[in-house]
Amino acid sequence: MMRAFKGVRAFVSSLTEDCFKAIHAKFHRRASLLSPYKLYTAAAMEEIQHRTVTVNGINMHVAEKGTGPVILFLHGFPELWYSWRHQITALSSLGYKAVAPDLRGYGDTDAPEDPNSYTSLHVVGDLVALLDSVAPDQEKVFVVGHDWGAMMAWNLCLFRPDRVKALVNMSVVFTPRNPKIKPLQTRRAGYGDDYYVCRFQEPGEIEAEFAQIGTERVLKEILTYRTPGPLYLPKGKGFGHPVDTPISLPAWLSEEDVKYYASKYEKKGFTGPVNYYRNLDLSWELTAPWTGDQIKVPVKFLVGDQDLTYNAPGTKDYIHKGGLKKYVPLLEEVVVMEGVAHFIHEEKPEEINKHIYDFFKKF
Repeated sequence: MMRAFKGVRAFVSSLTEDCFKAIHAKFHRRASLLSPYKLYTAAAMEEIQHRTVTVNGINMHVAEKGTGPVILFLHGFPELWYSWRHQITALSSLGYKAVAPDLRGYGDTDAPEDPNSYTSLHVVGDLVALLDSVAPDQEKVFVVGHDWGAMMAWNLCLFRPDRVKALVNMSVVFTPRNPKIKPLQTRRAGYGDDYYVCRFQEPGEIEAEFAQIGTERVLKEILTYRTPGPLYLPKGKGFGHPVDTPISLPAWLSEEDVKYYASKYEKKGFTGPVNYYRNLDLSWELTAPWTGDQIKVPVKFLVGDQDLTYNAPGTKDYIHKGGLKKYVPLLEEVVVMEGVAHFIHEEKPEEINKHIYDFFKKF
């Protein structure tokens, strides 16, 4: 996303849904604005509708825009519906209804107190109920996922393929359930106890460290991470450098973006989102009936060559030597974007918008 224009009214510090005009009036438009895959504008953002839907026992905040076939956008960590702002405005202008919820525990969606309420079955249950509400007349919808959203999208396709017309997934590949070893055991063996997923396991511990570092700083550290390798968070050492070390934001991420994310995480905290990681083993136990099953919907997979997920041991071979195709037999295309890191849909939004549109229009 491009930097804000100078001279536009100052960004207000009180960040709520009602202040979108103050946020988005500042945003730059690219020279390629006339492209059908254009980035959002202030006016387009103001047209996004926000509502709360009761699903699976919780209240879920949903952003939506447009009419036509539904595209369900599923965000990852540490993001929100807002990470899909470029895709919502572009795809809704191309004849689709874009629907982007804050997932369970995130943003303006409820965060159940029970730490075991964040399994893949809980989240997919939320999504099925959401589809019943936002697309009651559509038997199947299109789905787009990234990071944890990609994992939930894979699970939605695995558990309820009858609800998905086609899937564009990003960054996180589908990995079949290994009945012989739990996910955390695999990660500890491969990366050690300082690996961020392992550090997230003790309730309250990483939340306390993040509080010391500061919400806005934590978000900047994660969103600007470009090392094509695992993220380590040694206990008591934060992100491995002093908290006053300057962080330069990339062109696609503005201070206003960070402040919007921070306003929601300061209100809700990190516990809900981190609970997804704490339920890896419980989700593994509960999904035993799907051991060996395949993803049986048409799929396009996108990843950046600098993404830490793409550079995880064995992942490139799994993707390019038939492993992914074995478990996703309707995989139609894999796109590896050069010089692009983890937050691919924000870093290269116009390209991603085109990939999504070109794939879904076939159906």
